[in-house]
Amino acid sequence: MAATFEYAVLRVVPRVERGEFINAGVVLYSSATKFLDARVYLDTGRLQALDPTMDPEPVLRRLEAARRVCAGGPGSGAIGLLPPVQRFGWLVAPCSTVVQPSPVHTGLCGDPRRTLDHLLRVMVHPWE
Repeated sequence: MAATFEYAVLRVVPRVERGEFINAGVVLYSSATKFLDARVYLDTGRLQALDPTMDPEPVLRRLEAARRVCAGGPGSGAIGLLPPVQRFGWLVAPCSTVVQPSPVHTGLCGDPRRTLDHLLRVMVHPWE
């Protein structure tokens, strides 16, 4: 049976004042299936094309932090102790940092994990 879900793409904006970004991850939440997870992939070549001076390591750490918040629990900080719906809300809240969420989109799926993997392939990974 299909369940509703919400997702946002995580964008890396190396120079916020320029507004240029690359997609680097997806966060997906489904209340019906009690699913919250993120997948990340940082194409460092594309990042360097936007800003050759940017160190990718802090960006990777921030993206991995989003994955830890989705997983929840003590190792994910205070936000990781909140209920999944609140963790999702925190992850997709508008911000003006280097890692920013896209607007939230909705859909229906039978398997949130497969849908998350699909969204990562089509929204983040380079074209093959």
